[in-house]
Amino acid sequence: MSGHSKWATIKRQKGAADARRGQLFTKLAKEITVAARQGDSDPQNNARLRLAVQKARDNNMPLDNIERAIKRATGSSDAAALTELTLEGYGPGGSAILLQALTDNRNRTLSEVRNVFSRNNVNLGESGCVSWIFEPKGVITVEVNNIDAEELALLAIDAGADDVKIESSVVEIQTQQHDMEAVRKTLEEQGITISSSELLQVPKNMVKLDEKSALQSLKLMEKLEELDDVQHVFTNADFPDDIVEKYQG
Repeated sequence: MSGHSKWATIKRQKGAADARRGQLFTKLAKEITVAARQGDSDPQNNARLRLAVQKARDNNMPLDNIERAIKRATGSSDAAALTELTLEGYGPGGSAILLQALTDNRNRTLSEVRNVFSRNNVNLGESGCVSWIFEPKGVITVEVNNIDAEELALLAIDAGADDVKIESSVVEIQTQQHDMEAVRKTLEEQGITISSSELLQVPKNMVKLDEKSALQSLKLMEKLEELDDVQHVFTNADFPDDIVEKYQG
């Protein structure tokens, strides 16, 4: 399972998403606003907006918040000021870090991200230094409760998924970006409850980390995610299961 997916699982299990729900809703609203600004304000005619709204619903964002974020796209100078920023760097143990931000102040965001890297004894790199390690994918996650993971994997592959990775509590389904919505719809029609579906940057290869580097990487990921302007943080770090359990504890 990709570093991002393991990290997402850790956050859910630690309750971090609930603890920072206000910040989460702010980030979701930014994505909705930018998506609506770049295309049609009707999600049915705007794929990026449709996916942003779906993600907001997956995270129980109130409908009023979603509608306000869409309206802000055409009626606010603040919305027009938001720009997308991709930053790259090197994490502990030689792992790659790729993050995406939405900001109204590029210099502020750069300074904040560089400061987090520096405090964690790693370096922010030049554009293109690690982006080649990642490729865009649709990623659907399903929490395994009373579901047969193997049957779910076969169903997803039949629906058009490229790959399925099974962990103890989560099934990660990877698709081509343009296939994700169709695969999600097929699974939902079969009664499968989707935890999340997003367009993410998935690493082509993983870097195994020792205990020290893994714990440092997990702390770095957490600090970067805490920044208000940062929308996504991706890594190719492979966190050992025993270290993940230690970190969660």
